[in-house]
Amino acid sequence: MKRMVQCLGLMLIILSFSIPAIAADKGKSPIPGMTRDQLITLAKSGAPASIANQATIMIPGEDGKLVEAVMGTNGFTCIPDIDGQEDPDPMCGDAASMQWANDLMGGAVKPTNTLPGIAYMAKGGWHYEKDGKILMKEEPGAKRIKEPPHWMLFWPFSSKTSGIPSLPNNLGTYVMWDGTPFAHLMIDQDPGKLK
Repeated sequence: MKRMVQCLGLMLIILSFSIPAIAADKGKSPIPGMTRDQLITLAKSGAPASIANQATIMIPGEDGKLVEAVMGTNGFTCIPDIDGQEDPDPMCGDAASMQWANDLMGGAVKPTNTLPGIAYMAKGGWHYEKDGKILMKEEPGAKRIKEPPHWMLFWPFSSKTSGIPSLPNNLGTYVMWDGTPFAHLMIDQDPGKLK
């Protein structure tokens, strides 16, 4: 019964996502032209197969809201795109990370997850930088940056208290959105491949 309640709660969180709400610029994204099978494959590419193959897969329905395409068994959910750029950035996360993302996209003041969340972006992602900081959204004069494959830990982090840098670096770990309630740890999947 407890598992059923957790699953229903997670589904309510996930169903509130929509690709237009997540996507920054739908005009560049190939997502609208993809088939159901292509979207499922893309969503699964967000995490290692050992996670993605047992995850719930959510894809955009005709109205843009995410609908369940595959029922999972491991508590992870994969979606095919976050930013709506020309190179999609699928993400697979556990229930706590999906709560964190829902809070972010819903405009909450701070995340409400009560446990650390973990999410994977095995194809990398995107962010904007300006004046030596990573921005939470695009601003005039900001530079768009392609991120390497990484995973994230959604729990309060601070570069000041942890000593972890607040920008990408050769160590492959940094605090993204440092100094905000949505600061979180970014860990490159393979720091050895960084230039």
